[in-house]
Amino acid sequence: MSPIHTATATLPPRILIYGPEGAGKTTLSSKFPSPVILQTEEGIPRGLTMSTFGLQDTFKGVLSCMSFLGTEPHDQRALVVDSSDPLEPLIWREACTANGWASIETPGYGKGYVVADNYWLDFLAGLDFLRRERGMTIVLLAHSAIERIDDPRAASYTSYQLRLHKRARGLVQDWADAILFLAPDLNIQSEDIGFGKKRARADGGSARWLHCEGRPSFTAKNRYGLPPKIMIPQNLDYGAVLAPFFPPAAAE
Repeated sequence: MSPIHTATATLPPRILIYGPEGAGKTTLSSKFPSPVILQTEEGIPRGLTMSTFGLQDTFKGVLSCMSFLGTEPHDQRALVVDSSDPLEPLIWREACTANGWASIETPGYGKGYVVADNYWLDFLAGLDFLRRERGMTIVLLAHSAIERIDDPRAASYTSYQLRLHKRARGLVQDWADAILFLAPDLNIQSEDIGFGKKRARADGGSARWLHCEGRPSFTAKNRYGLPPKIMIPQNLDYGAVLAPFFPPAAAE
């Protein structure tokens, strides 16, 4: 048995950033130190320049990019996976090819998704290797979906969740050190529609917020003492706003 000793967070963070389309997830990820983007979808915004492996349309291609970062010399300090929900069909296709299935539903009773777990676990283990052995911050991006939540403590309500199958979602959320929900301001205004009636109308504000603590309307968490929410301007200063919360290896 190992003797008792003290420990603290020293490894770079594993960050999951999700939100609706156009919220600025890729732009935010570009602010991390020396990032390289592993693309599973076309989506680098106009005017943004990032190091990239190019679009990967197979799971083997994704693993090959990660293998390069794990074995070859490079100066990249953060890996951005953009994004996890287009990665999921690549995993399903790989599982189907390996097992001779027409689709991930072919085995029936959800067995295909159970098999897909192994591919997700291999992917996450590869990210952990890059974090541990190459000192890379991992930034996994994802889109959000609005889902109904049936909580026995309250009436059913809707919430933003990761746009992944529930099994994969559980694996990814358990793996992440921080789950951060990025969304613009939502302003609800009342407008007169006549006959003494009013209608609520939602307007998106110009400010974007990174939500770091969970609420019924979205999933979020963090292990770094981040505030409940952080305003994210277009010209975010990573070193001043986010870096102070992370271990020194990721803050420089």
